[in-house]
Amino acid sequence: MNVKPLISVFLPALAGGGAERAMLYLAIGLAERGWQVDLVLAEAKGEYLDRVPPEVRLVDLQAKFPVLISKTIALRRYLEKEQPAILFSALDILSSAYWARSGVSTRIVMCVQTYLSEQFRSHQGQTFGKLRSRMVRWLYPKSDAIVAASWGTAKDVAELAQLPLDRIQVIYNPVVTPEVFHKSEEPLEHPWFNPGEPPVILGIGRLVSQKDFSTLITAFAKVREQRPVRLIILGEGEKRSQLEELIQRLGLEQDVALPGFAENPYAYLSRAALFVLSSRFEGFGNVVAEALACGAPVVSTDCPSGPAEILECGKYGRLIPVADSDAMTIAILEMLDTPVDRAVLKQRSLEFERDRIVDQYVALVESLL
Repeated sequence: MNVKPLISVFLPALAGGGAERAMLYLAIGLAERGWQVDLVLAEAKGEYLDRVPPEVRLVDLQAKFPVLISKTIALRRYLEKEQPAILFSALDILSSAYWARSGVSTRIVMCVQTYLSEQFRSHQGQTFGKLRSRMVRWLYPKSDAIVAASWGTAKDVAELAQLPLDRIQVIYNPVVTPEVFHKSEEPLEHPWFNPGEPPVILGIGRLVSQKDFSTLITAFAKVREQRPVRLIILGEGEKRSQLEELIQRLGLEQDVALPGFAENPYAYLSRAALFVLSSRFEGFGNVVAEALACGAPVVSTDCPSGPAEILECGKYGRLIPVADSDAMTIAILEMLDTPVDRAVLKQRSLEFERDRIVDQYVALVESLL
């Protein structure tokens, strides 16, 4: 019996973000198909560590400061020792994978999980921000393949790296799993979801500026002026204190909750009256696909990039301008008053079902071997 070659997936850590979740699901899907799979982490930390199954080998590089140099040296030692056929590298903007593979035959696939130009925009005028743009232009064309999580992200990478668009393969994230459907039906002990309570609007994501939860909170305040409603934002991050100050300033303490990272956000999604994505930019927008899988109606910013593709330009949810609290208020009110066929939303989510997406990655793997 032929043993399939080793495939490695490289990440900085397994923090509770969408990119980490997508790459973990890829690792699991490849392992279920009989590939030897290593999940290689610069540091074995993060909320998703306990979700790594036995069939995926977890490799901790134990990379410390300075992180870039340390993880590159540690990754090179790993590649020299294990000689994986292919290394999928995500959240690796400065391409430690490229620097580490010198002298080995491993094929490098860069998996772009965010809209890089928007991520770099906040660093414009700073040496490091300009350096990252130049490094993308120099290093990404040297990889054996580039995968983007959406067409919008692919076009952005093509422009940054000065590559033809057909050099970049678009593979959506494999985030809709049997676990999503199963966990969406699990009990949820939260008093706001009891019968007779006001409808709950849900936001999910890291509490960082990219997710722009301040616009969601501001829009929610306007919605609450017109009807009883509550808001829950699941996630943790550096903007918590600023968001809590905004909630207090708007007098929303009784109707807005920030409970932190949730092990099972799907139970919330299946019971929410509405899910709102307020992001300024995304690479794909995993949680939008997961919301559809849970039957949650969606209002999303038409941000670069991904949500409009998931919602098929508004066919499966409302799209609004970025950072426009008035438009968000109107969309939320209209969606709360509009019946939605949740079965149709769930059917749409199957386009992003894990096995369907992993099949596309398998085809890529086989083309590189």
